[in-house]
Amino acid sequence: MRPALAFLGMKVRLRNPDREVLVPGPRQVRDVLAVLGVDPDTVLVIRDRELVTREQRLEDGDEIEVRPVISGGRA
Repeated sequence: MRPALAFLGMKVRLRNPDREVLVPGPRQVRDVLAVLGVDPDTVLVIRDRELVTREQRLEDGDEIEVRPVISGGRA
């Protein structure tokens, strides 16, 4: 019996609604968002508790979180 092949890619945790997906990597943040159909102007992307920009490259094995931008306050 052959061993299962490990998935090369990154784990993406999306919020609201909460779900996890695997995306093949490596690729830039903006490309990951495009694959997921997410508008980059509406979310924050976090890797290792730090915000990452659209241009940053994500590698196989990275885990990121995509959170919606929430604004509010006084008018």
